[in-house]
Amino acid sequence: MTGRLWPRPCLALAALLAAAACGRTPPSGGSTAAPPPMMTAVGPVPGPSGDAAATATDMTSGTNPYTQNRTAAAEGRQLFIRFNCSGCHGGRAGGGMGPSLRDVDWLYGDHDAQLFSSIAEGRAHGMPSWQPRMTADQIWKLVTYIKSLRTRNEPNPPPST
Repeated sequence: MTGRLWPRPCLALAALLAAAACGRTPPSGGSTAAPPPMMTAVGPVPGPSGDAAATATDMTSGTNPYTQNRTAAAEGRQLFIRFNCSGCHGGRAGGGMGPSLRDVDWLYGDHDAQLFSSIAEGRAHGMPSWQPRMTADQIWKLVTYIKSLRTRNEPNPPPST
């Protein structure tokens, strides 16, 4: 008969300990609050925080100061080469591991401010943020070069076939 009474005190002790632990802070200083939602980075190299990011955001709401400027487009082409954009987007931006910049289909928009945002902030699945390495002025010149592709203003266009 004593064997049958043994589980009851153990259950009562377990219930008492569980009730005492309710509402208390977990061991090692943990929190009972739900964890914050996960943030997804836009590009593999996030841009800087603070004033630099605010400046880039302000620049994207404006207009491109180099629209239709052939000199700026030529400088943008040099930036395209210097920052090895062709490593992903192919020579003369014809496409490679990254999308072609010469076609008319743009996933994130083809307006100057949208291109600026893609370059400055990066995009998921491969496009890094260039804001930490390029000034807003350089990014606008790069945008001018990209917008000149497939036009008579394109600096050093590919040979006609």
